[in-house]
Amino acid sequence: MSWRSERSLGFLLVGTSSYLGIVMSFYGIAGLFISSYLWCTILWNVGSGYDRFDRKEGIVCIFRWGFPRKNRRIFLRLLMKDIQSIRIAVKEDIYARRILVLYMEIRGQGAIPLTRTDENLTPREIEQKAAELAYFLRVPIEVF
Repeated sequence: MSWRSERSLGFLLVGTSSYLGIVMSFYGIAGLFISSYLWCTILWNVGSGYDRFDRKEGIVCIFRWGFPRKNRRIFLRLLMKDIQSIRIAVKEDIYARRILVLYMEIRGQGAIPLTRTDENLTPREIEQKAAELAYFLRVPIEVF
């Protein structure tokens, strides 16, 4: 059991043992729901997948797993000529750490993320990945 689940159960027990524990019970139940959601996300491997670039056909295929339902498999098929650029963006997480994320900018469809947020690549590795992909696709690199 994770530490979040144990803490949630603790809040639930404290809340049920006192008259003024309605708030603690709420936190306990909310914590159980959040921890079960996180465990399901991990077990179902939500967000994982692959990217396939086929220069011969001129097609880019992006596959990702979603939550179990009718549309669990997310499959995008794009033409290489519709790719405008490869973009490196700097994001900050809740701990004020800077995270570099790699996007593919598509004409008329916006940006599609290519790296996972938990990948924790160094700036040099992101730069290398972006340079290789931009060279292969023959598009510019944008940094935001």
